[in-house]
Amino acid sequence: QVQLVESGGGLVQAGGSLRLSCAASGSIFGINVMGWYRQAPGKQRELVALINSGGSINYADSAKGRFTISRDKNTVYLQMSSLKPEDTGVYYCNLEQWSGSSLRNYWGKGTLVTVSS
Repeated sequence: QVQLVESGGGLVQAGGSLRLSCAASGSIFGINVMGWYRQAPGKQRELVALINSGGSINYADSAKGRFTISRDKNTVYLQMSSLKPEDTGVYYCNLEQWSGSSLRNYWGKGTLVTVSS
């Protein structure tokens, strides 16, 4: 099993910055992908950014130029700048890895980010 614990959410004014952290523990294998997703009120969960164990990164268009994802072993960070009210939502950490022939997904409980206008 894998446990993911997020931290760093909060209330910030538009234009401000926040840094989210997610620490993963448990049965983590060498090759994996960690990432951040968010869910705004009344909307579906959506991808924000991914980083794999080799360092390759992908961003959603909404995050490009404003957010930076990074990782240090099994901890992943999301530095968010120039925040907008539409960035408001619960941010979830995710880890995806193969376990034998099965692709496993693990989720944190989420951390709330609120951007006021």
